[in-house]
Amino acid sequence: MSAKILIDTSVWIDYFQKATQSLSAKLDEILSDEEIYVPKVVIAELVQGAHTEKEIAVIKGFVEAFNVIDHRGDAWFEAGKLAYKMKKKGRTVNLMDCYIAVIAKDQGCRVLTLDKHFKEIQKEYGIILEQF
Repeated sequence: MSAKILIDTSVWIDYFQKATQSLSAKLDEILSDEEIYVPKVVIAELVQGAHTEKEIAVIKGFVEAFNVIDHRGDAWFEAGKLAYKMKKKGRTVNLMDCYIAVIAKDQGCRVLTLDKHFKEIQKEYGIILEQF
């Protein structure tokens, strides 16, 4: 069985819009070798950032190929608690990224991201990161 990996919005945006050759090659390898998980919130972020109906259709098509995941009952509470703990330590992190971390940990997924602040989340919450 392949390893589980949750791909963050930042990676998809870069891949679709301006991917470097190294990013494209790495993501293509991951897409063929790993079990891909995409949270519903990442899908929403991608659709929100789309520029055309064609891009929305592409997003809809690609998510059908992956494991689309949602949260358990208290995931939003857990994400808020994580954001609160980080804020108390002087590190402000986007609530949505805390939510993604909670989902990833629940599902046993590594998180593939380009966002550097996930390292702060990793220190506090113990997620496993895969970064470029």
